Amino acid sequence: MTNIAILTGRIARDPDTRETKGGTNVAGITVVTDRPARDKDGKTYKDENGYTAKESEFHRVTCFNGLAKTVGQYCSKGQLVSVQGRIHYTQWEDKDGVTRYGTEILADKVDFLSRGNGSADENDNTDAPDID
Repeated sequence: MTNIAILTGRIARDPDTRETKGGTNVAGITVVTDRPARDKDGKTYKDENGYTAKESEFHRVTCFNGLAKTVGQYCSKGQLVSVQGRIHYTQWEDKDGVTRYGTEILADKVDFLSRGNGSADENDNTDAPDID
């Protein structure tokens, strides 16, 4: 049995980075993917500007340890990335006692397919290392 997820899309906002009490680095990003929108008959259609209409999906991606440090340092909003990892489901109880569910991709690999949107002085990822 295999659980592999591969996404290619743009980062929706700058990475959220933190370190756990145990010293593990964690970075969270949201990757947006698009696909052609379809009408009730299953056909694609054009938007008001004449382009094929798109439907966007937002995917939560979590990175750990060295990958988290690299993503936190070199990724930024708008950057095109490819993520490989596995789908992870979570369940918890909120403060009101309601059971909540979540889905995320736990990343094993993040490839930078474009430069970030940072200026040349800061967040310039031209020297970013390859990530495995």
